[in-house]
Amino acid sequence: MTCLFSSRIFLVCVILHRLIMCCFSLSSVQEYLSQYFSDVGVSAPNSIWRSSLDSFDDTLRKMQEFFGLEVTGQLDSNTIEVMAQPRCGYTDVTRYSHFAGNPKWRKPLITYRITQYTPDLNQRDVDAAIAKALKVYSDVIPLDFKQVYSGTADMMMKFKGRDHEDFAPFDGQGGVLAHAFSPGEGLGGDAHFDEDETWTLTSSGTNLFLVAAHELGHALGLGHSKVKTALMQLLGRHQCGENRVCVAWNQKSGCRL
Repeated sequence: MTCLFSSRIFLVCVILHRLIMCCFSLSSVQEYLSQYFSDVGVSAPNSIWRSSLDSFDDTLRKMQEFFGLEVTGQLDSNTIEVMAQPRCGYTDVTRYSHFAGNPKWRKPLITYRITQYTPDLNQRDVDAAIAKALKVYSDVIPLDFKQVYSGTADMMMKFKGRDHEDFAPFDGQGGVLAHAFSPGEGLGGDAHFDEDETWTLTSSGTNLFLVAAHELGHALGLGHSKVKTALMQLLGRHQCGENRVCVAWNQKSGCRL
């Protein structure tokens, strides 16, 4: 019986492995690397390298190094498994801590407004989750946050799927969960959450507090971290539990005035 059970588990693992490999075509991999690990785009694999684009193999190695994978430059199952995880929509091509130019808020009080709520949760719970996420930062940096209910706030937030009036439409359930913009005018400081996700306050579905705490780090000027226990590590690989947020040194110091 034990042998039969083990054989079934092995068979399931093989099937899942093949499904993951099939779901990611080479064009999908090229698009992923171009979006998250290149400023100029990535050449097609096994093609003549064009000087105007980054090399596919070199960019793949950069991605593998960022995620702590074996750096082979080969498209193996571990690499594709990481690419298939739900994630933040912010690029990984920066220096892994702050946005280009190190943008920061230059005032001690930041206002925020939620203009569109998700029907998955009541508004009170959404407000509480966002406030809790911002408190992660106000506890360790000299910034305070105030929710407003009309007009234009420093940080405008909304839940909306697909095309949502910026240059980065969402891709449906799974994939990109949310994205945010660095401090600045216009879209600067804004955070958008994909309404096609199922937003929750638990470990089922997509936990709003954890995603918001990560995205609002971007809205405060932080990029992604290579530290696996850091809040600014990519969402799909974040290992902290619902009630515990890991704040690495770069989150504590990166968004100070």
